[in-house]
Amino acid sequence: MTVTAGAPLFDRLALIGVGLIGSSIARAARAAGAVRSIVATSRTEATRRRVVELGLADRVVETNTAAVEGADLVIVSIPVGQCGAVAREIGPHVAPGAIVSDVGSVKGSVLRDMAPHIPKGVHFVPAHPVAGTEFSGPDAGFAELFVNRWCILTPPADADPAAVERLAAFWRALGANVETMTAEHHDLVLAVTSHLPHLIAYTIVGTADELAAVTKSEVLKFSAGGFRDFTRIAASDPTMWRDIFLANKEAVLEMLGTFNEDLARLTRAIRRGDGELLFEHFARTRAIRRGIVQLGQDAAAPDFGRPHPALPQAPIPRPYATDTD
Repeated sequence: MTVTAGAPLFDRLALIGVGLIGSSIARAARAAGAVRSIVATSRTEATRRRVVELGLADRVVETNTAAVEGADLVIVSIPVGQCGAVAREIGPHVAPGAIVSDVGSVKGSVLRDMAPHIPKGVHFVPAHPVAGTEFSGPDAGFAELFVNRWCILTPPADADPAAVERLAAFWRALGANVETMTAEHHDLVLAVTSHLPHLIAYTIVGTADELAAVTKSEVLKFSAGGFRDFTRIAASDPTMWRDIFLANKEAVLEMLGTFNEDLARLTRAIRRGDGELLFEHFARTRAIRRGIVQLGQDAAAPDFGRPHPALPQAPIPRPYATDTD
């Protein structure tokens, strides 16, 4: 795709949903000059009012249908379980030639639920920006969220290549790396890299909360170890993750079965005192962490770059008293 330098890639971006991802898209698209104008809507009046206060869009409207009218790019940024109903609602109102996309973490269900409601002449290109934090809402977004992160496009087999490339150019303008794959392959990959880790985090944090022998105050006080990192993941939006696990249950269950087998193998190693197996496994997984850092997907700073308070100022010792004092 050839784009004139400095020219917006899209005339009007319609955002349905302005949480962490949607508000970050708005901020980044405006900062990059990727769109000429932004129209946004959200389910609640409070969120719409906050979007106006933050100046995230040129226009904030009350309904999804009003948002998509005249837009040449529509991005649905809501929990995956709601995508089908929204596609049914907006389908008749999307302009011919426009691109409709999403940001969901599951692509098979999005393709199945949304595609039947996208009219001919409108390009449907599902997408998943693999970026985020544990926070949500329009205040949580920031323009740099997608920089050097991956955005995976999962276009249907009959998608227009020019439309796919145009959306890819949009995400590159926001700083993302772009990869294209099938929805089925995406869901399998993300079941390993995202969905299963979240399920484990929710389980571990929930188990700690339920243990009567460990008080809640102790869990909070001594969470400076690995448990603290699990709590960050487990703090993610519960509605979003409920929908993700239900929508991608086949791939998650497949990966969970593999995980249970590996966990059983490590359990046997601990029970039998097999230090060699434990060391080999830990060394292999440590190398994976180093690979992630080398690819620029995380920082190599000690303690994951967390700030540390200054060392307490030691009192100045008083000199020893002498007989002549």
